[in-house]
Amino acid sequence: MALSSIKSFTVELDGPADTAFVGGEIVSGQVVLELCRDTRVVSMKVQGRGVATAHWLENRGMNSVYNDYTSKVTYFRKRQHLIRDNGEVTVLPAGRHEFPFSFQLPEETLVTSFEGKHGSIRYWVKVKLHRPWATVRKLKKEFTVIEPIDINTPALLAPQAGTKDKMAQAWYRNFGQVSVTAKIDRKGYTPGEVIPVFAEFDNSTSRSIVPRAYITQTQTFIARGTIKQKRSVVATLCGDIVGARRRETWHGRAIKIPPVGPSILQCRIIKVEYMLKVCVDVPGTSKLNLELPLVIGTIPLHPFGSRTSSVSSQYSVNLEWLRMAIPEQPEPPPDYSSVVTEEEAEQCNNNNAVAPQPADDLSGILERPLMAFVQEFRFRPPPVYSEIDPNPQPLNMRPRCMTC
Repeated sequence: MALSSIKSFTVELDGPADTAFVGGEIVSGQVVLELCRDTRVVSMKVQGRGVATAHWLENRGMNSVYNDYTSKVTYFRKRQHLIRDNGEVTVLPAGRHEFPFSFQLPEETLVTSFEGKHGSIRYWVKVKLHRPWATVRKLKKEFTVIEPIDINTPALLAPQAGTKDKMAQAWYRNFGQVSVTAKIDRKGYTPGEVIPVFAEFDNSTSRSIVPRAYITQTQTFIARGTIKQKRSVVATLCGDIVGARRRETWHGRAIKIPPVGPSILQCRIIKVEYMLKVCVDVPGTSKLNLELPLVIGTIPLHPFGSRTSSVSSQYSVNLEWLRMAIPEQPEPPPDYSSVVTEEEAEQCNNNNAVAPQPADDLSGILERPLMAFVQEFRFRPPPVYSEIDPNPQPLNMRPRCMTC
């Protein structure tokens, strides 16, 4: 029998079993074929593919006919011949045979591997072995691809804040208003991090409320112009009861991000988005939800911070709704010469004289060490500050009437 001549037929990828690849890297390995006796082979080829698929079935009412919604996006397809079909049969002797292969993933960013209820994003290596007068032997080996998402970018380091209110009503009667104000330090986080939630709950009704916070995941699948969504809660935070006509403040209540997959935002047919929802149940009406967008990344925050994070920390101090103490009169900034030496100031001026890079080419900016941005922010001169008007109005000048 033809099948009995093959003892084993496997695909082995180089590196650890849990290796994750990114765009531009090389996927290599070998096809291992063990034969019990001499075997005739026509050809053997290996193919690497990456495909996103969205698929589900729907029926309307009592109709037994189902509508098929399917959409596919191919990210790469590469083929390599291990034994080329040149019109002649190749005889492989009994024993172990290894056929190495390698191919490079596309340089452009690939979407992260994903498995969902109505779709998937998969990458695999597939081997086909053709023999005369025998069925084609197929072998498939999947591997993981990760899309790098660096949260050390200005957009993901920006603080997120919002406010929302709702009136409690019953039978056209108002029982007061409930308002929620919340803020988080930044938009981008990585799994395992703790999000400090700053929030204020103002309960002007005659009933008690319970504030809560959730981290939700929304999977969106798109096929044939139709959208299918699946929402789930991945983390929860429950606050203390806020009594009638009372106010409650969260000074950085912690909610931890569980080990979830990163955000998927660059695929046309599958998206994975995260949201922080701060909510309360308003008596007599629906739930009051305040949503703050989140991006779950793969590259964690640098320990030494960034210019944007410094700005965000200053911004959080000036928010009135946090009820933080603000000095009535700010202290003047230090003298420029006491902060920056002449050599550093001259170096900063020389650096500022360099022509800026074109807006279309951001690769050089993103590849610069983050410390460069820290130094750029640190060496800037302090703002002009004076308690005395440098151009006072003459005493003998009569104030001008603005209505004349």
